[in-house]
Amino acid sequence: MAERVVVAMSGGVDSSVSAALLHEQGYEVIGVTMKLWDEPETTTARHKTCCTLDDVSDARRVAASLGIPFYVVNFKAQFAQHVIDYFVDTYRQGATPNPCVQCNRHLKFTALLQRAQQLGARWVATGHYAAVWQDERGRYYIRRGRDTKKDQSYFLFDLSQEQLRHTLLPLGAYGKEEVRQIAVRLGLKVAEKPESQEICFVPDGDYRAFVRPRLTPAAVQPGRLVNTAGETVGTHQGLPFYTVGQRRGLGVAAAEPLYVTRLEPVHNTVVVGPRHAALCATFSVERVNWMCPPPAQTVHTTVQIRYRHQPVAADIQPLAPDRAHVVLHEPQFAVTPGQAAVFYDGDTIIGGGWITRSTPE
Repeated sequence: MAERVVVAMSGGVDSSVSAALLHEQGYEVIGVTMKLWDEPETTTARHKTCCTLDDVSDARRVAASLGIPFYVVNFKAQFAQHVIDYFVDTYRQGATPNPCVQCNRHLKFTALLQRAQQLGARWVATGHYAAVWQDERGRYYIRRGRDTKKDQSYFLFDLSQEQLRHTLLPLGAYGKEEVRQIAVRLGLKVAEKPESQEICFVPDGDYRAFVRPRLTPAAVQPGRLVNTAGETVGTHQGLPFYTVGQRRGLGVAAAEPLYVTRLEPVHNTVVVGPRHAALCATFSVERVNWMCPPPAQTVHTTVQIRYRHQPVAADIQPLAPDRAHVVLHEPQFAVTPGQAAVFYDGDTIIGGGWITRSTPE
C-alpha cells in the first residue's frame, strides 16, 4: 500500500513539481493549500502576496492535472498568532524578524502536519530547495539543496527531530531550471510562473507601512539618532522603522556613508556610524535548536547569519542547552538581533538559534 503524503501547494512551480515528483514515485499524494492571509483589496498583480485566489486556483488545477485530491485549509488564526504578531512584536522590540522560519516551524510543519495525520498521512512535503537525511544513529538533519543559488536550508534550522521524521523535501537534488523543465514536461500551467516576494504578506515589500498601524503610538515615538561617540546627529522616526546595517533613510548628512550599528530600545535611540562600526566579532544566540547531539564544548564550524549570507568560520561556545556564544574568525557586517544564526558542518545543519546581542569589532 502506497504511503500517503500531504504536499503544501502554494500554486507555484516548486510545490507543484514536488507534488508531481512524489506522485511519480508512487506516493499517495494529497494536495493542500493553506489559507493564511486575506489579500488586501489594494494589492495589485505587481505586488505578490500569499493566498490569492489565483494561487489557490493554480494549485487546484495542478492537483486536477495530476489526478490527486486537493483541499484548502484555513490556518489564518495560527498565521496571525505565530507569524504576524511575532513579526510586528519583533520590530517593536528593536529587532528584525524572520517570518519564514516561524511559518515553517508553526504552520507547515506543525499545523499542517497535524492536519496530515488526521488525513492518515505519514508525511508532509514542501517545495523547499533542501534535503533531509538520517545518520546511522537515527538522528535527522537538514542538508543544503544542490542548487546553491536557491538553497533554502537556512529557513528550516528550527525544525525538531519529530517534525523532520515526517518531512519530505523532493527538490533537494534539483536546480530551479530543472524544476521548470519538469513542469513543462508534465504540462503544468505554472511552469513559467514568477516567484513570490520574500515576505509574502507585505504588499509592495513596505514593511513599515504594514507594521505602523499595528503598533501603539508609544512604540513609534521619535528619538535621538546618535553617532558611536554618543553625540546626537539627528532624530529617528521610531525604532521599528530601522534595522542594523541600514543606510538609506537616515536623514543625516555626513562626510562618509552612515549605517545603523545598533538599536537601543531602553533609551529609544538609534546608533549610526561608518561601515566598519557595523562589523561584529562576537554575538549571542538564544533558543538554540541542535540537530546534532548538543555539544558539551566549543564547536568549530561555519555560521550563516542571514539568508543569502555566505557562511563563515566560527567557534560556537555552548552556554546552556538553548544558548550559545558565537566567535567569528572574521568580523561580519550587520549581525542583526532577531535574525537566525545557522550552524553548518559542510552542507549539513547541526544547529542554529536567534541572534540576541552582537559585539562590535
